Amino acid sequence: MDKKTDNLSRRKFVKNSSIVTGGLFLAPSVLTATPLYKKEKMLKLAVVGCGGRGTGAASQALRADENVKLVAMADAFQDRLDDSFNNLSKMFDKDRIDVKPSNKFVGFASYKKAIDEADVVILATPPGFRPQHFEYAIEQGKHVFMEKPVATDVPGIKKVLATARKADEKNLNVVVGLQRHYQLNYNETFKRIQEGEIGKILSGQVYWDSAGVWVRPRQEDWTEMEYQMRNWYYFNWLCGDHILEQHIHNIDVANWFIGEYPISAQGMGGREVRNGIDHGNIFDHHFVEFVYPGGAIISSQCRHQKGCMSRVSESFQGTLGNSYTDAGNKAILNSYSTGVLYKHNGEDDRNPYQVEHDKLFASIRSGGHINDAENGAKSTMTAILGRMATYTGQLLTWEEAMNSEQVLVPVEDGLSFDSVPPVLPDAEGKYVIPIPGVTKLV
Repeated sequence: MDKKTDNLSRRKFVKNSSIVTGGLFLAPSVLTATPLYKKEKMLKLAVVGCGGRGTGAASQALRADENVKLVAMADAFQDRLDDSFNNLSKMFDKDRIDVKPSNKFVGFASYKKAIDEADVVILATPPGFRPQHFEYAIEQGKHVFMEKPVATDVPGIKKVLATARKADEKNLNVVVGLQRHYQLNYNETFKRIQEGEIGKILSGQVYWDSAGVWVRPRQEDWTEMEYQMRNWYYFNWLCGDHILEQHIHNIDVANWFIGEYPISAQGMGGREVRNGIDHGNIFDHHFVEFVYPGGAIISSQCRHQKGCMSRVSESFQGTLGNSYTDAGNKAILNSYSTGVLYKHNGEDDRNPYQVEHDKLFASIRSGGHINDAENGAKSTMTAILGRMATYTGQLLTWEEAMNSEQVLVPVEDGLSFDSVPPVLPDAEGKYVIPIPGVTKLV
């Protein structure tokens, strides 16, 4: 392979995680396959959304298959595109980063031009735009890697579900960045739960508690649209709140291990410490109780508050035993009667962020079919259901939530930095915040 460094990733898998020097984190199917890359077609790659995620995902894709080259890039911001291009150029030889100036597209509608140039596309803009980008990519017959969450409102979820069906019809591969599905400790735990080692799951607790993320101070020359786009994490129409953007990982594990999606949710949330004018209109904590068709009840907790307990993990209690998993490569299954059934503490781990790209390109090469989009949409919808419950303070069913007609995201192709965004600050610079008991389901 022609990579020069390994200092950039879509996300840090685990801080200072072990790296196989000079090698790759490959899925078992890739390790055992006979590589035919030099005899095969050069696959053209485009990245839409050139921030940290898009740049890292592009580097993972280029490492997954040596007959892939980046040919097109798109972003709303010129500086983000330029930074991404420069970073990738430091990591790979020129024949792998073959993006001509004419294929660097800037603006809200630039995604179409980049997608048109490629065989495989990476969709890594703020998630509010994901449904529209995904729809166009599949219409154009492209294989897709798209980040989670896949939408921020119910109309977006419905669009992604419809597009997922089109991807099946066209035999197009779609991988969603819910990388725990590509992580060894999670797959082994899931397999053992499926085999009945802890019995039927009755309850569980899933967590994403941390100190929070970046804030980009408002600049005098920014329009309101540019300010919100630069601080997309803090605006529901762009991000969906942190229960979607981060906690979706843990909620998705609950759906996956139980084998169902919830039928109802109720909870509470608000802004306790992250409540300044630079924090948009999202909450800083959510607590949701999800009820599943088979009777399981899952407690879901996410918090962005400094100086508090940090935890990103999942625990489940079954009729015969219990389980624990976390993103730090740990897992343990216990039997109530015989003790430890399985324990994992980082042995033989491969970076799941890399594995998901390895799997994607191996499937493309072999004529296989992976489609994570339906589950990605339904796990995103689970988080939206939780957000609706915390914002309104009401018990809501899945059906009620799916009937929501609230459109958070405006038609993107007509947007510019001079456009008026869907939410605006008042005279004091504050945005309207949902109030449980007052805010209604739309």
